[in-house]
Amino acid sequence: MQNITAEEVKARMDAGEQLNLVDVREPHEHADFNIGGTLYPLGKIMTMMVDELEPLKETEVIVYCRSGNRSGQAAMILDTLGFKDTKNLVGGMMGWEGKYGR
Repeated sequence: MQNITAEEVKARMDAGEQLNLVDVREPHEHADFNIGGTLYPLGKIMTMMVDELEPLKETEVIVYCRSGNRSGQAAMILDTLGFKDTKNLVGGMMGWEGKYGR
């Protein structure tokens, strides 16, 4: 797992790059505000039910949550499951909102 900043993600999004974003928050958090990531709550990853994410195993996967804690856990779990390039969005959605708003 590596870390990635909101600035790096935003710049890549603004450049039109297709990113594999995975939101590991709960559904109500995702519904409140998200940056386009696929919702995949940490609980599913913790129980290793990652079938839907399998096609991303060989690609970069950027994981985010509210503050960066849950996504860090998720990225480490994905690494142990053989994912090759996981990145944790440092500061999560709190950091994103502080820089870019909603």
